[in-house]
Amino acid sequence: MYLSWTAGRLDRLHARIDAARAALDAQLLRRASVAQELATSGVLDPAASIVLYEAAHAARQAEPDQREVAESELSQALRAVFAEPDAVAEVQAAPGGTDIVGELTRAVRRVPMARRFHNDAVRAARALRRHRLVRWLRLAGHAPFPLAFEMDDEPPAVLTADGATAG
Repeated sequence: MYLSWTAGRLDRLHARIDAARAALDAQLLRRASVAQELATSGVLDPAASIVLYEAAHAARQAEPDQREVAESELSQALRAVFAEPDAVAEVQAAPGGTDIVGELTRAVRRVPMARRFHNDAVRAARALRRHRLVRWLRLAGHAPFPLAFEMDDEPPAVLTADGATAG
């Protein structure tokens, strides 16, 4: 009975990891899409637009083994573009700027949450898979060992401030 319960729990944890990874991928794609939209909107200065567009494009096109690095670089580009508090005000002053800042704010706030949910599920599955009985009886089957998604997901401070538009 214990082995059946443990195998079922392990299966549920692997399903939870898959669902959390899909949610994380969706949030990362949304963040990159909004960043690209902002970069091509013409409301940023040309240098900031190029930096942001290239980082967002690289994040969207990254191979799975380079995804964490590309997403971290997008986070760094967002922080560089919005390093000054008045950068958000300049974008919001442009037509449609308030909407895009609100979308970007929501996107950059959701990425750390989605990553945390994914990594928590990975941590729980790893802990269960380390049990001696689970290893000896190969209760995990042929499922790959779960890997955490490690990236720099620190959003720009001006987008997480209390006064930022969250929509």
